[in-house]
Amino acid sequence: MKLLILDRDGVINFDSDAYIKSVEEWIPIPGSIEAIAQLSKAGWTVAVATNQSGIARGYYPLATLEAMHTRLRELVAEQGGELGLVVYCPHGPDERCACRKPKPGMLEAIAEYYQQDLAGVWFVGDSRGDLDAAVAVDAQPVLVKTGKGEQTLNKGVPAHTLIYPDLASVARALL
Repeated sequence: MKLLILDRDGVINFDSDAYIKSVEEWIPIPGSIEAIAQLSKAGWTVAVATNQSGIARGYYPLATLEAMHTRLRELVAEQGGELGLVVYCPHGPDERCACRKPKPGMLEAIAEYYQQDLAGVWFVGDSRGDLDAAVAVDAQPVLVKTGKGEQTLNKGVPAHTLIYPDLASVARALL
């Protein structure tokens, strides 16, 4: 199986320090939906692992998060593709859960779901937590410069991190 794992906010859609709290605020980064669809049509399974502490903070309910992911799936399907498993961490940073990145719990859940070893699997993110989660499961950390990517790059990234301008560039490299 060709598996690719993506962070959501800042990779697929625009991020906000005020959190993405509604389907209306969930706006895809140009080229990201097409990239997911192209990869899917080429035989890739594209999964998503996203921290969503806005749920724990009371900024939006679980139903709104699910509506955002339904919209993402619809947009990918309109381009002829299919989105794989979407896992999220609803916990706040102080809850000490095993799933919130940089901990690898969500990536491990994806590995278990697909019965796939994550060694060398690309995990695309825009934050140091994303990259550290990838390293924790021996996946290939990939940084995009969208979202918080530029700031992350300026603070330093793990050795062997691959760097791309955006998700569309990642898709071109894989295809």
